[in-house]
Amino acid sequence: MLSPDKKEALERRMASLGVFEDDLVEKFIRGTGSGGQKVNKTSSCVFLQHPPSHLEVKVQRERSREMNRFLAREEICERLEERESEKRLARKQAREKTRRRNRRQGVRARARNVEKKRQHGQKKQNRKRPGAND
Repeated sequence: MLSPDKKEALERRMASLGVFEDDLVEKFIRGTGSGGQKVNKTSSCVFLQHPPSHLEVKVQRERSREMNRFLAREEICERLEERESEKRLARKQAREKTRRRNRRQGVRARARNVEKKRQHGQKKQNRKRPGAND
């Protein structure tokens, strides 16, 4: 049995993520796997869809339909939070990449690049055809 505190916490979590009960499409289907007659007779497996985010969850961890409903909603919340954290991480990495790209070059690196350019210029000079002065 679920405690009222857990139900309330889940409702707050769903509200903070923008998941509303009206948005959810819930179906009860017969479970599969081991468990014998009980599993084959009862529809305790919960299939939950959240069309706005294109998420689908199927839960059959517990024997009770009510507990599976709770777990399915939790799973939807976890997946949405995971998506948000991935987006946040991608934005942070993009900012860091831009920062690294725009960072000023150090003294040694600049000197090394100038030396490479000088060597490359010398190489190109050596490729020229011999002129009248040579």
